[in-house]
Parts: sequence; structure tokens; C-alpha cells
Amino acid sequence: MKIKTLVYNYIDHRKSIGEKFRTNGDYLKAYCRFVGEETDIRRISAKKVMGFLYGNGPVTSSWFVKYAALHGFYQYAISRGYVNASPLPISKPKRPPPFVPYIYTRKELRQLFNAAFTYQKNRSHVEPYMVNRILLLLYGTGLRLSEALSLTMADIDMSQNLITIKQTKFYKSRLVPFSNQLARVFYEYIQWRNKRGFPKEEDSPFFYGRHNKPLNLATVEYAFQRIREKAGVHRTDGAVYQPRLHDIRHTFAVHRLTSWYQSNADVQQLLPTLSVYMGHTRLAATSVYLTMTNDLLQEAGKKFEKYVKEKHG
Repeated sequence: MKIKTLVYNYIDHRKSIGEKFRTNGDYLKAYCRFVGEETDIRRISAKKVMGFLYGNGPVTSSWFVKYAALHGFYQYAISRGYVNASPLPISKPKRPPPFVPYIYTRKELRQLFNAAFTYQKNRSHVEPYMVNRILLLLYGTGLRLSEALSLTMADIDMSQNLITIKQTKFYKSRLVPFSNQLARVFYEYIQWRNKRGFPKEEDSPFFYGRHNKPLNLATVEYAFQRIREKAGVHRTDGAVYQPRLHDIRHTFAVHRLTSWYQSNADVQQLLPTLSVYMGHTRLAATSVYLTMTNDLLQEAGKKFEKYVKEKHG
């Protein structure tokens, strides 16, 4: 059977059992293009598979994502008799050091918010005021960018300070309350939005790009890189990647945890609340965002010191 036909059958199968299967599906489609979409699956050599896995650069975390995608696919193909064995390598390379997200300081956040107003060089970029509001929303709520750009007018309940997030990453909907400070940001944005004649229907996107078209992720992420450069925010820890837009979500989680420590709140009891708020299905997923910063370590240390004194006098 041709590899493209079988890959698409497999993707349909995974989706039929309730998975979105976007990342793995994209990698499998790329695999089809790499080996040739019309190639018979039985004619794909182990050498060809290795070429796809390794590419031309060093081993990164994507190697293991590709491997997992291909492993599931070949197990499917074997179970249905299209191949007798998997051409995947038995041994795996050493995993690269784990990716470390960047936690913005409050000063850097102010620099980013301010730079959003002046980053634009031409009209093809996202409207400065709008991208500033997006950044404030992301930091104020910890939403994923995809969630923010999927919002409609009906999803923002100004009377109750609630955002409705509809069936996103894990096919789950949730309510996200927001502060009065962010409510003022929304109110000003809606006034600005109305003056510019954007559609007001309930199903209209909350954020728009040029020509009244919904914004897409790539456009906003590109705008953010220009904003970050203009704000002068860079990594100095030797990491390959520069600070990302998604790191605002990490920053939201870490700043929230730090503030709980500072207010002497029961952090262990509140962590499940943070997990639900951020739209995670498992508490372990939230721990990914809780990168230890100096401020967080300091506050955690104070909490532990107080605990020891209370226990041992």
C-alpha cells in the first residue's frame, strides 16, 4: 500500500477515537513527503527512516516526537498486515538537555507591553494596540495563544468577569475568571474595537487582523519576536532559544505561585486550582510551568524555614 494512503487512514483512525492528533499527524505527513507519497510502505528502508529522524542538524527533542509518531504508525501497519516489521532503529540517541522556558521579570513584561505600541514598521503587522491587549490578556489569564485567538465576542462576559474557553487542547471547556484590572483593559479594547468598525455579532472573533480577518498564531508570534527585540529582552544563560510568546504562560504560573508563597497561602492546596484554571487535565502537567526562579526559590525557602521553626521551636 502507498505510504500516503496508509498514513491518512491511520490519522483518521486516531481521530475517530477522540484524539486531535495534530502534532503527530503533521510529522507523519512530513514523513510521507520525505520518503515519497506514492512509495509502497514495504519499500521504505531503515536508512530512509533514519534520514527522516535525524535530518541535517543535531538531535533535538523533535527526534523523539518523530520517533513516537512513527512507532505508533508502524504498530498500526504491522497489526493490519501491511508490513512484517518496523524499520525504526532499536537504539535511541541520548536525549538533549531539557528545554528551559524563560520567565520574564515584571520589568521585562512592562518593556514588552510598551514596545507593542511602537514595534510596527508597516501596515502588514498586527495593529499595535491590539497586540498590546493580547499580551495583557495572556499574562493576566495564562491562556494559550490559540485559546486567546479563538475567543469570540460572546466568550467575554463583562458582567461577571468571565471568559469561556470552548473545547480547546483536551476537548474540554472551562470558565476563566479575570480581575477588575483586566476588565478595564477589555472595556477599553472593546471601545477601541467598536470605533474601528469591527463586527459586533456574538460569533465574531474578539481579535482581528487586516481586512477583518481573524488573526492566526504565526502572525502574532512573528509580531512578538519584533516586540521582544525592540524591548531588548534576551536570554543570557547560553540557551539556544530566545524568549518565546508561550513563555508568558510559564511566567503567569510562576508569578502566581510566588505571590501565593508571599501571602503565606497553602500552595499545595491551591495547585489543583491553578491546574484547572490553566486547562490541564492532570496536575503533573501544571508542574511543567513551575520553573524555579530565584524569587520562587527564595519564597519557598522562607516557607520551609517557617515550617521548621513551627515544628521544632
